[in-house]
Parts: sequence; structure tokens; C-alpha cells
Amino acid sequence: MTSTEASERAFVSPGRGPAAHRTRRRTLRAAKGAAFSAPFFLGFLFVFIVPVVYAVHESFYRQQSSGLGIGGQTTSFVGFDNFSRALEDSAFWTSMGRVLLFALVQIPVMLGLALTMALMLDVVRRSTAQRFRFAFLIPYMIPGVVAALIWMYIYSPRLGPLSGMLDAIGIHVDFYASSMIWLSMGNLLTWVGAGFNMLIIYGALQSVPREMFDAAHVDGAGELRIAWSIKIPYVRGALVLTGMLSIIHMLQIFNEPLLFRQVAPHAVTKDFTPIMMIYYQAFDSNDYHYAAALSIILALIVGAVSAVFYNVTNKGQK
Repeated sequence: MTSTEASERAFVSPGRGPAAHRTRRRTLRAAKGAAFSAPFFLGFLFVFIVPVVYAVHESFYRQQSSGLGIGGQTTSFVGFDNFSRALEDSAFWTSMGRVLLFALVQIPVMLGLALTMALMLDVVRRSTAQRFRFAFLIPYMIPGVVAALIWMYIYSPRLGPLSGMLDAIGIHVDFYASSMIWLSMGNLLTWVGAGFNMLIIYGALQSVPREMFDAAHVDGAGELRIAWSIKIPYVRGALVLTGMLSIIHMLQIFNEPLLFRQVAPHAVTKDFTPIMMIYYQAFDSNDYHYAAALSIILALIVGAVSAVFYNVTNKGQK
């Protein structure tokens, strides 16, 4: 074997050549990436996966009293009985339909307002847009519970300023009446969520090529025409994202109804929303196993509705 052949064999030998070196570098980069993502996956495991698995386990059991209630309680395996009970529970499905109907009205209104705000910011100077963008985002920065308490004060018929101003012009409105409670909460949710959704849509607008606007202006198109024909189609993905997030949030609405129930128990009942019903089944009726079954069914419904919405809105966008 010549010296040249020996050097070539050493060059391509396993673990010593450029190919092996590149493999080691890729392995090292993958290990570093896994190390950086490990906290997220650990958090996701213990905050989401483990509770879901535990809820599924608990949903197959039922706690029963023995000896006319004086012999203690036993937990027995009942299979899918809790799920069968949930499927026949008219109160649960009525609350689900109530929330879905509310979402069909509130979400388009909120996203329409967010889109309008984003389009208006897109036509002003960047420095002006930055100031207004921060102002529009302030309601989202306020914790949900605090925001609900603020609006409960504003709606108060005795202390709030809104009822007094309406009474002064001859309009008498009870914001806590059964016929007005959804409108009151819808106004609160729109006030809180419009700024956050506006920020996502405005960010998508910044990626639209500015040359298209110049060409449209040369062709004689006005701002409304540009917005309808260029800007809105370009931010369709952002609208789908914000719509899906809004649907997920709406089906799990809890804080606002729970706080409103403190001042309007006649309008906000224990089964007002699916999450409220699950909450009271667990912590008021102490029926944790049935509450677990309801929570699993709600999670499946949220996933199914989100998937249908995503597929329908993205149809043909390949």
C-alpha cells in the first residue's frame, strides 16, 4: 500500500473524516436544541398532559355512599357511565349551545373592530401608529378579573356612571337583567380582546409589500379599495388564527360569568356556561368524577370546533 492510498483511507475512516465531523456537529446542535426545549416539554407534560390523563382516569369512577349515607363513601369503577350521563345532560348541552350562539355574534364583532383598528393604524405614520398601538393594547394588559370588576362598577345601577348618564337622557337600562347580561359581558370581552387581536393583524399587515400599494395608487385605487382588495386578503391567515383563538377562549369562558354571578345570580345560573357547570359540579356538588367526564367532553368539542373552523377557513389556501 502506497503512502497516498494510506492517507486517503485515513481520510475516509469512520470517526475521522469530514463526514463524521459534520455528523458530530449535527448531533451536538440537536442536543443543544433539545436542552433548550426541554423546559417547555417538561412544563407541557406536567401542566397539560398529566392533568388530562388524570381527568380521563377519574372519569371512569364514581363515588357512592353506603349505609344510607352513614356508612362512608366508596369509589367504584363505572366505565363510561359518566360519559353516558353527560351525553344525556340537557343542562350541559344547553349551556354549550348558549355559548356557541354568543360566540357567533361576539367574535365577528370583536375581530371586525380589531381589523378596522389595524387598517387605520396601517395608513398613519409609524410614530403615530406606535402610540395608538400601545393605547389600544392597554385593556389587554389589565388582568381579566380586574377588567371584569371595572366594568361591573361601570354597569352598577347605583354607583356606576353609565346608568346615571343614560337615566339623564330618559333611557333606563338594567345591565344585569337576564336580557342584557350577554350584551354586558360581550362589551367587556370585546374591550379586552380587540387590542390583542389588532396587534396580530397589524403585524401581518406589515409584511404586505409596500410596492403593491404604490401600484394601486397609480391605478387610481383609494384606501378603501386597497384595504378590501389587497390588505384584507393578505391578513387572512392572521384572521383565521385570531378567530380560532377566540373560539377556544369563548368555549372556556369562566372568569367573567363567575364574577357577574355575584351581582346577578338570577341571570347567571350555575349552568350558565359549560365551564361554570363543571366548576359547580366539582366544588359545589362534590361530584369530581362527573366533572372530569364533562371536562373531557368539552376538550373534545373545543378541539373539534377549532379543527372544523381551521379547515373551512383555509379551504383552497394551499
